[in-house]
Amino acid sequence: MSGAAGSAVSAALREHWARLLAVLAAEYRSLDLAEDCLAEAFATAVERWPRDGVPDHPDAWLLVAARRRALDHLRRDRTLRRKLPLLLVPEDTPATEVDMSTLPDLRLRLLFTCCHPALAMPARVALTLRCVGGLATPEIARAFLVPEATMAARITRAKKKIAAAGIPYREPADAELPARLNGVLAVLYLVFNEGYSAPPRPALADEAIRLARVLAAVMPDEPEAAALLSLMLSQHARRDARFGPDGGLVLLPDQDRSRWDREMIAEGLAWHDRAARSGRVGPYQVQAAIAAAHASAASAADTDWRLIADRYAVLETLTGSPVVRLNRAVAVAEADGPAAGLALVDPVAAALDGYHLLHATRADLLRRLGRADEAAAAYRRAYELATAPADRDFLADRLTALGEGR
Repeated sequence: MSGAAGSAVSAALREHWARLLAVLAAEYRSLDLAEDCLAEAFATAVERWPRDGVPDHPDAWLLVAARRRALDHLRRDRTLRRKLPLLLVPEDTPATEVDMSTLPDLRLRLLFTCCHPALAMPARVALTLRCVGGLATPEIARAFLVPEATMAARITRAKKKIAAAGIPYREPADAELPARLNGVLAVLYLVFNEGYSAPPRPALADEAIRLARVLAAVMPDEPEAAALLSLMLSQHARRDARFGPDGGLVLLPDQDRSRWDREMIAEGLAWHDRAARSGRVGPYQVQAAIAAAHASAASAADTDWRLIADRYAVLETLTGSPVVRLNRAVAVAEADGPAAGLALVDPVAAALDGYHLLHATRADLLRRLGRADEAAAAYRRAYELATAPADRDFLADRLTALGEGR
């Protein structure tokens, strides 16, 4: 499908999926039923909108269509019909009779349901990316660096566990909120990164920021909620400078800082200060401090790489993550030279062999050390692993600069 109708369906999926799914899950108390019916509604839109025209209120049209599909399912399953509340939607009900402005925004409730502690952390994050972020399974698999089939099975198991365990669809009580926070923060940051990474999808990053604002308001005494919001804002402020006119990737030191959103940076720094005043240090607070150091530098030459390297060392102690070690190596290379950075990279190379940025980082450090043949081999490996066109084009250019083809 192409043209205006196709664009309208894509836009509706991006803008309305999470809210509509939350409404349906609240009405039918079944995440599986809600998702199946909403997917069927979108499939119906793919068939009808090119023929009948795009409705004036796509979200209302989709909600009515999904409710009709739910009614059909419930009629076919008497047991389920007895257990679930039934919202009757007559076939001739026009979509415009549904006033979406009067419906509550239940996405936060859906978020906490998907992040229930009865689910393993990877399952919480994956399920919420699917249900709240509206990401397709292949996109989630890329975020987790796992095969698509593995991710599909993980999401299916998570939904089955919610149903089998009778996990309630509700926002947790105040006493439950802190224990549930880590999973929610991880979800939001992965959603943000999916929207921030190439090819960028600003609407997805904006949605993660919106939900982070809700969390920070609901949990004012949780510094990690404020820190995550600060981190997102500081990073998203650079969105317009991250790609050139041809869509090519522009590295942080080469970005035109006049294109950074200074108002967003100021807000991010304010949230960072708020988190820092708590006196409790967590992983997101350290990451926010790193992002703040970049955002505060007037130019690439003014960046305090020693401070950033030290903060990455703290973050590595908190997380034990090899990806954090990789980022720390980049900062150390800027502060102490490429040899010092490479000494940090090599010990985690095996753990990150399938991660294209590991090989791209090694390649850059080897290039700066004059080890051109080894650098070219690392760039080739990074090119093989990269999936985003902007990343592949950047790596191809680096290979060309070394006198190598793709």
